[in-house]
Amino acid sequence: MSSENLPQSPEQPPRKPRVAVVFGGRSSEHGISVVTAGAVLRAIDRTKYDVLPIGITTDGRWALTADEPERMAIADRKMPSVSELADSVEGGVMLPLDPGNREVVYSEPGSVPKALGEVDVVFPMLHGPYGEDGTLQGLLELSGVPYVGSGVLASAVGQDKDYMKRVFSSFGLNVGPYLVIRPREWQQDEEGARRRIADFAGEHGWPLFIKPARAGSSIGITKVDSFEGLDEAIAEAQHHDPKILIEALLRGREIECGVLEFEDGPRASVPAEIPPVQSHDYYDFDAKYIDSAPGIVPAPLTPEQTAEIQRLAVEAFEAASCEGLVRADFFLTEDGRFVINEINTMPGFTPISMYPQMWEKSGVSYPELVDRLIQAALTRSTGLR
Repeated sequence: MSSENLPQSPEQPPRKPRVAVVFGGRSSEHGISVVTAGAVLRAIDRTKYDVLPIGITTDGRWALTADEPERMAIADRKMPSVSELADSVEGGVMLPLDPGNREVVYSEPGSVPKALGEVDVVFPMLHGPYGEDGTLQGLLELSGVPYVGSGVLASAVGQDKDYMKRVFSSFGLNVGPYLVIRPREWQQDEEGARRRIADFAGEHGWPLFIKPARAGSSIGITKVDSFEGLDEAIAEAQHHDPKILIEALLRGREIECGVLEFEDGPRASVPAEIPPVQSHDYYDFDAKYIDSAPGIVPAPLTPEQTAEIQRLAVEAFEAASCEGLVRADFFLTEDGRFVINEINTMPGFTPISMYPQMWEKSGVSYPELVDRLIQAALTRSTGLR
């Protein structure tokens, strides 16, 4: 019998790329990470990708969760959590550590581990330490699994405001006056650390902003108008990070700009302005996420100012060796200078977050933004690049 007469098996349709959306985590930004992941899950094109939601609880357990983004929203001013979404209180998800194997495994105590299939790319929607700071990125590099966003070095630099400012200064970007108090200095010579803060206040004046050096979403930040509130502010910052940052007040406008990596390199979005919030002393966590302080997109700037901040945002992206995406935050001071405050290598993706809004006004819709980030990650190799 000729091969032409043999029954032909039907061709199998090509497998869709599988995206693991990882969210939650051990940092104080756990809740906003869940909210962000919910928005991304709603936006991913299910005709183009298979999706595997994986939540990390506040104690570090990797949990399998239901694909139910409607449960991942702020309700009655309360943040959602992975523990509320997890399929099991004990089961855990394990990524492979063999670069030749991308099979994800789920196991529960007393049960045979179950293979969940291969993962082609990870979308890490984690904010803060143990996720946005290079730790997860290092794990994925060891596993050989591509992922959205910056690599280990850029993620670590973007998380640590001390070293971030050092990198920016070395590349000629303007940064504001700041002081770092490290854990050992505070433990061994608390009075000496206080004197340094007093000298800093004497040079730059009050108020000062006391903040954790390696946290985000404006968590743990206190505006202090005198020595009277200093101890409480330091304790609040150290609750989130033993390394703290003291910053002088910069008088001016808060301007943000998004950077997105295209095939021909990084490009900047239209900028946005964060106006003063009447009900808040400054742009803190509640103003951002609970009371939904509105930004102005695009920011009312001159064409020259817009071009300048876009140039500086891309310079900051390149200076820190970023990949994928960044939100760069600046102050436009009263004397007309742009001073960079910080970058976020995984900025908020909630419906009210400024990064998606800036790109929406730049002609990139939310679903297109998510798709572009996934496609870029799928074409990028792990390892040295």
